Amino acid sequence: MGLKGWAGCLVFTLLAGSAWATDQAPIKAKAEEKAQVLEEKAADKVSAAPAPKTEAITPTEVQAVDPAGAAPLDDPITCLARSIYWEAKGKDTPEMEAVASVVMNRLGHEGFPDTVCAVVKQGSESKSCQFSWWCDGRPDQVKEDAEYTLAKDIARKALNRQLKDRTNGALYFHDRNVHPSWAKEYRRTAETKKFLFYKPAGGDAR
Repeated sequence: MGLKGWAGCLVFTLLAGSAWATDQAPIKAKAEEKAQVLEEKAADKVSAAPAPKTEAITPTEVQAVDPAGAAPLDDPITCLARSIYWEAKGKDTPEMEAVASVVMNRLGHEGFPDTVCAVVKQGSESKSCQFSWWCDGRPDQVKEDAEYTLAKDIARKALNRQLKDRTNGALYFHDRNVHPSWAKEYRRTAETKKFLFYKPAGGDAR
């Protein structure tokens, strides 16, 4: 293929990508709007039942959000999906689902913020991040598309309240390979192949 041919292909690809992004924009906006409403209800502990079909984020909608895995972390879907991805990517689905549950369990709970992004970023101002990936100084852009696609779908289910809480209300977790001193102060609620989960000994997560 000659130089003109390659140039033509490049132009076509760019135009197609631009058209796709334009088509996805209203879907993305709808997903983010739904996610904010679901986030507010989760923080207020309005209901533990799955979101009604009209309010639930669909698989198509969630994948329109942050398709390249490089968007700013400023909406519930991106913050939750990126946390699932960085904390548990490459591990089994139960690990990823459990991380999602911890974030959602913290949402609005006493001592924790009332938005997903604030929960994920909590402690960064004092360099004592609750989620280590947020303070590790490394780029937060996604590297594996398939894992991130799965992380976004798990985030969708978590926000829709369609995800079984494998952690039994846990607010904390750590990798089996580390032994933090704080773990002695809490009650273990569940475990997976890679993680151990805890909540305060004096009461259950709301």
